[in-house]
Amino acid sequence: MHRSRITGVGHYQPARVLTNEDLAGLVDTSDEWITSRVGIRTRRIAGPDEPVDELAAHAAAKALAAAGAAPGEVDLVLVATSTAIDRSPNMAARVAARLGMAAPATLDINVVCAGFTHALASADHAVRAGAARRALVIGADKMSDVTDWTDRTTCVLVGDGAGAAVVEPCAPDAEPGIGPVLWGSVPEMGHAVRIEGTPPRFAQEGQSVYRWATTKLPAVAREVCARAGTDPADLAAVVLHQANLRIIEPLAERIGAHRAVVARDVTESGNTSAASIPLALAKLVERGAVGSGDPVLLFGFGGNLSYAGQVVRCP
Repeated sequence: MHRSRITGVGHYQPARVLTNEDLAGLVDTSDEWITSRVGIRTRRIAGPDEPVDELAAHAAAKALAAAGAAPGEVDLVLVATSTAIDRSPNMAARVAARLGMAAPATLDINVVCAGFTHALASADHAVRAGAARRALVIGADKMSDVTDWTDRTTCVLVGDGAGAAVVEPCAPDAEPGIGPVLWGSVPEMGHAVRIEGTPPRFAQEGQSVYRWATTKLPAVAREVCARAGTDPADLAAVVLHQANLRIIEPLAERIGAHRAVVARDVTESGNTSAASIPLALAKLVERGAVGSGDPVLLFGFGGNLSYAGQVVRCP
């Protein structure tokens, strides 16, 4: 069994910035209403000629460059997304084609906002089992495609973007760079976050999600740390799904990570679903807020009332 580690991360966001003031011209809302409830000030919105796989490929190329790896050296591509409009070819295959990869296995994973941490765990398992030598893990979503821009309860939340990580084996005598995953769901509450219909539209029961996230998930996140043998007080950073600042800050506090940098990318990027964790992590690494080898808690939660988390070492 090979242990695995993250060797490079990257992120990408579209150029167009949509502010709260812009939204106030579309629906009955205001900057004060949005920031006081969810903490979001801006978000990035992709154009009609920017599909999900393009966002994903840009982030992937940056992660591969950071890892010093060529696209042809990747033998597994996992894309976490819930905004793929077409059934086939899947997003992973489209990304592989864009990057000119040779013959990788290509899989999409749809666990909505917890998709990236599920995909990262799957890559870790594949590397550990010897089924993959180098995996590319991407979280990418174009939430603007599934948003009702007349619904002020949801359109103020979303943004578009992508983040990626390269996963490779550790040296035989090295500590694992990706800790054990703890994952699960609340199937009977799957209706609390939905992307349904024709055309598909995002909807959620905000209060139900808020209560679940703030009351049930702190204990789960602490167990993630316990499985990794990491005291929450020793975490260098906490990167939670960037759903809402009123969820992120209390959850980080209740985990007990009092000295950790808490990712608050939601304020400038909005809720980018499966992209939110790798996007926020890549930004922390890029600006030097965390150092190589630092322990970081990644914890995704949301759609399907699913969750997945692991402690990783920064590349």
